[in-house]
Amino acid sequence: MYLPSFFVKQKFAMTTNRYELYAVGPDGNEGQLMGVAQQKRLAFKEEVTFYSDESKSRPVFSFKARKRIDLGSGYDIFDEAGAQIGFFRKDFGKSLMRSTFHVEGAGFTASGQERSQAVAILRRFTDLPFLSIHFDFVASEGTPLLSVDRQFKLRDRYTVQVPDQRVDFRVAAALAVGLDALMQR
Repeated sequence: MYLPSFFVKQKFAMTTNRYELYAVGPDGNEGQLMGVAQQKRLAFKEEVTFYSDESKSRPVFSFKARKRIDLGSGYDIFDEAGAQIGFFRKDFGKSLMRSTFHVEGAGFTASGQERSQAVAILRRFTDLPFLSIHFDFVASEGTPLLSVDRQFKLRDRYTVQVPDQRVDFRVAAALAVGLDALMQR
C-alpha cells in the first residue's frame, strides 16, 4: 500500500506512547485515520503495534527490536500475518553528532539523517523544546525516498512525505513512529 503523505500525531497516555496516523486530505489537513500505534513504556524489548482504529481490536502491522539492547541491532517490520516487510536501525556510530538511520523494504535500501547538523548538535547539548527534527532518507541509488518533519507543537506531530512509490505505507509509518519513540521525544 502506497500513501504519498501522511501525519503522525503523538497522543498523551500515562503508561504508553500512542500515535495516530492520518492521510493528508485534499485540503492539506488531516484526512482519513490510517491507524493507531501503541508502545509500552519501559519495556525490556521495544515493540510497537499498529491497529486499524481506536478500538485496537485488529492489529495490522508492527515493528519489534531484534535484541533487548538496541545500540546496533535493529527493528523488523511485520505485516498483519507476521511476515517481515521491512527493517530499520539506528547507526550508532554516525549518530553521535547527527542521528542516522538505515531502512530496507521491498526493492529499496536507504539511509537518512537529521537535515541540520547545527540543530543536531544543539539538541545534544541543550533541552530546548522548540528544536524540530527533520530527517531526509535517500535510496541507495541517490533518489529521495522519504522525509519526516516534526512541527513545533506541545505533543509531537510529524508530516511524512513519500515521493518513492516503492515505499509501503506500513514501512514509512513504522520508521516515522520509530524515529520519535527511539529518540525519546
